[in-house]
Amino acid sequence: MKLTDDERKQVVSHRLQKAKDTLNEAKGNIEMEYWHTASNRLYYACYYVASALLIKHEHIARSHSGIISVLGQYFISKGLISQEQGAFYSELFELRQKGDYNDWVAVKPEIIVSMVAPAEEFIATLEKLILQP
Repeated sequence: MKLTDDERKQVVSHRLQKAKDTLNEAKGNIEMEYWHTASNRLYYACYYVASALLIKHEHIARSHSGIISVLGQYFISKGLISQEQGAFYSELFELRQKGDYNDWVAVKPEIIVSMVAPAEEFIATLEKLILQP
C-alpha cells in the first residue's frame, strides 16, 4: 500500500516518538535489572527509528534483517550512517534474537548497560537524517 506524503510524515513522526519512548522503556528495565527485556527494548528503539528513516525515503524492507540490508545499501554505503553504527544495529538484532528465542542465553548486564549510549547515538544520527528536508 502506497502512503500519501501526509500519511508517510505521520507514520515517520509516530515511529520516531516510539523510538524515544522505547529507549526510555529500556532504561527503566535496566534500572529494574530486567536484562532480557532491556535488550529487547534497546533493539526495538533502534528498529523504530530505522524503519522511520526507510519509510521517509520510501524504501521497503519486509523483515528485520531486511531493514539491516536496506540501511546498508542506501545509508551506510553512502557514509550517511557509520559502519560502526551499522555493526551496532546488527549486534543489537542478534542479541535480541538470542534473548527472545533461545531459552539458554544469559544476557550479561554489563553488555546491556554498555549499549545504551550507542543506542542513543544511533537514534540521534537517524533522527537528523529523518529531519533533513
